[in-house]
Amino acid sequence: MGTYKYSAEFRADAVALYRSSPGRPVAAVAKDRGVNHETLRLWIKAAETAEAPSARAEADKDAEIAALRRQVRELELEREILRRAAKYFAGETNW
Repeated sequence: MGTYKYSAEFRADAVALYRSSPGRPVAAVAKDRGVNHETLRLWIKAAETAEAPSARAEADKDAEIAALRRQVRELELEREILRRAAKYFAGETNW
């Protein structure tokens, strides 16, 4: 992905600082740590995702279901095309 400007420990400390001060805005914590507030938001979101493996597994499952549904639609379309082609060629040969 690329090199990180901040170490994993620094990011974890910043997230912990935000969580330990309820009611304090993300921007204030980010300013204290010397990072952009959107960067801190991304770190918080990533930490929440990492802590909820069931949510990640659920997202993976949803993505797989969506891919399988696309594949089913494609296969149904192919089957319909083949059915129509067989009907057309059967009519051409007068079977």
